[in-house]
Amino acid sequence: MISHLPILSFITFLPLFGAFIILLTCSDDEQGGKNSKMVAIWTSSITFVLSIILLLNFNSNINGFQFVEKSEWIPISNISYHMGVDGISLPFVVLSTFLIPICIISSLNNIKKQIPIFMSLFLILEVLMVGTFCAMDLLVFYIFFEAVLIPMFLIIGIWGGPRRVYSAFKFFLYTLLGSVLMLIAIFYIYSKTGTTEITKITKFNFSYDVQFWLWLAFFASFSVKLPMWPVHTWLPDAHVEAPTAGSVILAGVLLKMGGYGFLRFSIPIFPDASIYFAPYVFALSIVAIIYTSLIALVQEDMKKMIAYSSVAHMGFVTIGAFSFTKEGLSGAVFQMVSHGLISGALFLCVGIVYDRLHTREINAYGGVSDVMPRFAVFFMFMMLASVGLPGTSGFVGELLVLIGIWKTSPVVAVFTATGLILGAIYMLWLYRRVMFGKAIKEEVLSLNKMDYREISIFVPIAILVLFLGVYSVPLLDITKLSISNIYEITEFHKNQSIISQTAQVKMF
Repeated sequence: MISHLPILSFITFLPLFGAFIILLTCSDDEQGGKNSKMVAIWTSSITFVLSIILLLNFNSNINGFQFVEKSEWIPISNISYHMGVDGISLPFVVLSTFLIPICIISSLNNIKKQIPIFMSLFLILEVLMVGTFCAMDLLVFYIFFEAVLIPMFLIIGIWGGPRRVYSAFKFFLYTLLGSVLMLIAIFYIYSKTGTTEITKITKFNFSYDVQFWLWLAFFASFSVKLPMWPVHTWLPDAHVEAPTAGSVILAGVLLKMGGYGFLRFSIPIFPDASIYFAPYVFALSIVAIIYTSLIALVQEDMKKMIAYSSVAHMGFVTIGAFSFTKEGLSGAVFQMVSHGLISGALFLCVGIVYDRLHTREINAYGGVSDVMPRFAVFFMFMMLASVGLPGTSGFVGELLVLIGIWKTSPVVAVFTATGLILGAIYMLWLYRRVMFGKAIKEEVLSLNKMDYREISIFVPIAILVLFLGVYSVPLLDITKLSISNIYEITEFHKNQSIISQTAQVKMF
């Protein structure tokens, strides 16, 4: 048994050890670049193996956090280094450790400058992502949550496209400004509860008025990170300018931190405010699904189209989470994991053709399936998974969300379902223009077929997407008890609200 070992700390900080080795021993020359790549691959791979061991030893029948680690950090303020995982956080820990080695392998040939620093930043990014999902102390969570900005800011700003500086600063400022309000809210919570432990804060009963303002403060941060409409504009710019690996992590993990924040903090800690604001969240989510899908239809840049599709897919997450049904909440978690795999793969697809033609313009392609048949198959599979084809993980997540929101509001469910139709339209349109037709352009005819390195990064993602689509039980079993806890909290407060309203009516 590993329950008595600090495995979460191993998983969290092992990549930091690898980053230090790279920075201290690898020079910025050809040999140093090769050495840094090998250290990064081995470190991230071992971290992933440890996360699989964690997953295999997780008991889905035990309610609450497991593998808990706690040690005093600031004793005078009752703030501790407190780590643990439950059914909601564990899938995202595994997702983070899974995607990092794929990102590193995908970057082996297309990153030409300052390779040791690039590899170190991705390992540091892994530390911060895993720490965010494992933190059981609100202040520790905030530190990890915000520190993620730094390596991603540098990755976009140094290795990005022509407008990388603008996009990096826009990404940094948008997400930082939203989080300032959350920090103020954390200080207020600490002043009232005397603790920053998540489990204790969740049990504290804040007044309705206090919940109202605290919920808005947390919403300001999580909605930008997700992102929700209308604070989504930083995402297309960041994706377009980021290197391929940066886009994969940005779409695959970083966006999920906002959804995770809603499930971990906003709903269980401020249930009354969450119930009150749910209709407004539905409205913003529907606008995001329909509006960004329509915007995606007119894009000429492949990356920008997939970026807008991510905003639309995150609309499903917020609708599922605030449906307050078991199906909707499960669907929200499932959709985030599924989208992390599928969107990451789609950005990898764009990166493969971009490395060859050095353009993301859709008009520059056509007939790619003639010269890259294997690539066409992988792209088709991920495209169909993105639109929710039955048998893929995308279908399960969206189906659960629709079932959950139908129980809450059939009208919202109908509007949400339009996203499926619009998503199919713009993804099929993209595939047709890029893959079909006769390859007549010289640049397209000269495209090299996928090598074994490129195939190796797609195969595990495709297997997972197919596995979760055909057999979703393992992931749903992991999340069921944690989802039930959130459901019971919201149901209790709904019933209390009904009782209160009934009593008021009887008084008059």
